[in-house]
Amino acid sequence: MQTEGSDLMVAAPVAGALRGLWYDRHFSPWTFEFVRSPTTLEAAAKRCVDLVVSLLALLLTVPILLVAAALIWLTSPGGVLFVQRRVGLHGEEFFIYKLRTMVADADRQETELVSTAESTFLKVQNDPRVTPVGQVLRKLSIDELPQLVNVLRGEMSLVGPRPLVPTEVLKMPRAARQRRFAVKPGITGLWQVSGRSACSDEDRIRLDHEYVERWTPLLDLQILVWTIPAVLAMRGAS
Repeated sequence: MQTEGSDLMVAAPVAGALRGLWYDRHFSPWTFEFVRSPTTLEAAAKRCVDLVVSLLALLLTVPILLVAAALIWLTSPGGVLFVQRRVGLHGEEFFIYKLRTMVADADRQETELVSTAESTFLKVQNDPRVTPVGQVLRKLSIDELPQLVNVLRGEMSLVGPRPLVPTEVLKMPRAARQRRFAVKPGITGLWQVSGRSACSDEDRIRLDHEYVERWTPLLDLQILVWTIPAVLAMRGAS
């Protein structure tokens, strides 16, 4: 049961049976977790901000997207967009959109990287699969712009924990999974403005937890403002 504005969230064994209940579809059907539930007004305000800002940002960045797409198409065989299954709110899966920054057969090469990686999150320094154009797009976070479509579709928010691939979810501690899936994943968040890929696994999990527990409209606004210098300075980008 979850009441508006309360600090208690108790999950039921049936996903989506009641609005606001937490259900871990990948693991045990029973979960008990304490989080701050946004009020109806707060949730509506967050959604309105997501819609207005993402629509404006998408319209303003169309020229950048077109140039980036042309560079990808001219310099690397394969499609322009990268579509991947991710895990979002309440453990529901969706397809995320990004500009392709890797070689066309990156998914095939990923198997070897996953088997040798000790990190919870598959972020390989100097990843050999990243193309020269892709490196620039990642440094400037231009490859993330298509996720504004995910925000418009309601699958993501502008601010929130980063959406994980299912294999990353399996490697996370149980408590970490429970907390981060209580809110929509975001394009930017606390760990992105605190070092991005340079953050350790522990820091990323801690900062995602901190966001869920501390969430307020003001925190979202602060993170959006902090994102601009973080992107321009290319701190921790890879």
